[in-house]
Amino acid sequence: MSILNTVVGQQLSPLVKPGITKEQLRRYAEASGDFNPIHLDEQAAQRVGLDGVIAHGMLSMAFLGQFVNQQIADIPGARIEHLKVRFLNMVHLGDTLTCHGVVKAQTTHDDFSQSITIECWAQNEQGEKVTAGDAVVIIPVASRKEAGT
Repeated sequence: MSILNTVVGQQLSPLVKPGITKEQLRRYAEASGDFNPIHLDEQAAQRVGLDGVIAHGMLSMAFLGQFVNQQIADIPGARIEHLKVRFLNMVHLGDTLTCHGVVKAQTTHDDFSQSITIECWAQNEQGEKVTAGDAVVIIPVASRKEAGT
């Protein structure tokens, strides 16, 4: 279902990400420039009291960005205006994250564009939220007219 046809309180289609791998963390470190050893080296992570390597917090934020973007991908001109998150729990190698969201508000502006606020979170396979926040997407008036809303 298109986000254009949702109502406040409605859950959005989830996004399931495959288990976190060392290769993924290495590639993310290269892309982000964050080579903190707790993300890449088991011994370094253990020396600071962790059970092992943990994923970059910003990686789970990127997954939430991907989740929000998938909600508007088929709407010409739609964009993410805001994404804010809190990091709640660590993400470990092998964790499978599922991104969820609920429509929290819909506002029509003076120019007839629409903003939709989404409460979103990523959780691991145990159901623990690891990253949570909110996003605002903007739907341009032309896209709303095409959809008949």
